[in-house]
Amino acid sequence: MVKDALDCAMLNNKSNSSVTLSTMATAKTHGEESPYFTGWKEYDKNPYDQHMNPSGIIQMGLAENQVSFDLLEAWLDEHPEASICQEGKTTFRDTALHQDYHGLPAFREALARFMEMVRGGKVRFDPDRIVLTAGATAANELLMFCLANPGEAFLVPTPYYPGFDRDLRWRTGVEIIPVHCHSSNDFQVTSSALEEAYHEAKQRNIRVKGILVTNPSNPLGTTLERKALKNLLSFASEKNIHLICDEIYSGSVFVPPDFVSIAEVLEGSGRPNDSDRVHIVYSLSKDLGFPGFRVGAIYSYNDTVVTTARRMSSFSLVSSQTQHFLACMLSDENFTKKYIKENQKRLRKRNRIMVSGLQKAGISCLKSNAGLFCWVNLTQLLPSENVDGEIKLWETILYEMGLNVSPGSSCHCIEPGWFRVCFANMSEHTLQVSLQRIQGFMNSKGRNKSNNLITAAARN
Repeated sequence: MVKDALDCAMLNNKSNSSVTLSTMATAKTHGEESPYFTGWKEYDKNPYDQHMNPSGIIQMGLAENQVSFDLLEAWLDEHPEASICQEGKTTFRDTALHQDYHGLPAFREALARFMEMVRGGKVRFDPDRIVLTAGATAANELLMFCLANPGEAFLVPTPYYPGFDRDLRWRTGVEIIPVHCHSSNDFQVTSSALEEAYHEAKQRNIRVKGILVTNPSNPLGTTLERKALKNLLSFASEKNIHLICDEIYSGSVFVPPDFVSIAEVLEGSGRPNDSDRVHIVYSLSKDLGFPGFRVGAIYSYNDTVVTTARRMSSFSLVSSQTQHFLACMLSDENFTKKYIKENQKRLRKRNRIMVSGLQKAGISCLKSNAGLFCWVNLTQLLPSENVDGEIKLWETILYEMGLNVSPGSSCHCIEPGWFRVCFANMSEHTLQVSLQRIQGFMNSKGRNKSNNLITAAARN
């Protein structure tokens, strides 16, 4: 009887192994094989700790804002009312039982006012046009579902956030057509580059449904000028396509030029017919440093998109407890104004530490004014001037220097040798350790070069 049971179990296992899965489950469009994700896995195996693992890998591939978390903790200590467990059964019951995909009215109102504040009060946002989502990832994907069909495409300027390959494509079937930008003009988006990408899509019989830009840029850490935004809006209007502006770093601009929102450009364009094609993505993950809360938002000027996105958002809701907490915090305008100002000051300091430390090591960066990272030029270290050379250098940085950074090829940068290096997700001490490792590596490269020259001279 035991033998019969084992035989039956083996038969069932064999049968189960041949069961097929969906195309989505077996597709490789998630992008997980990118060095961007591989570096995270290697970090998880050997994470740096000042005391427990000082030789471990330092995570510089994560765009997370921890520089001002003490301000958030201090506010929470002073405002116990933000917790649903502090005001008695009524608050707990109402919050625990309520889950409307429109979101709590108090939170949408507070979020709209906060979005206005970080944009300098130059625009107004209607809370009824805000669609809440579980982070910016869900917001971008949801917009793809609303605006494009499988096989259609969005133009995305390069270099772009590596996660877009997952967020925009994986489940939606939407294609990304890169708009290649170059270091010769600091990777600015030009009309000719847009036209070239649009023409490429037509040549491949792919219908373009829109443009998606990040402003401020991830990974460049730069803001788009008003003229560039006007050109993007004009291009979208001319081609009769959509324009998505991911503005999740809008409150993290730490030096001039000031941030200009597409909302400001649209309101001053005198072209009300273009409003239906404009959509904004925002999140509290970067400016407030709350990635774990998974709070994102879509702001669309298109009524149908708002209605449809809100229906779809039932698959990616923000918990009512989170909304209650954030409604309390964002409604405290005195705090949020002081927080944004102090956070920008601290980001400016971190950026200066990073840039000056790299300069001492003989490494340059693209001049940036926003975000949580630097776009670093390591072309002089490439063993060969191609993607293979870049990946070899990335492996050296990861395994020999013990730093996880993101190679430009994972951001679809057309020029090998550029890397995104984050500076806000660690303590200042850890940042200094990472710079010491870079300096040590560069010194060793210099010594090796000198030794090679001496050896060559001796042979002659």
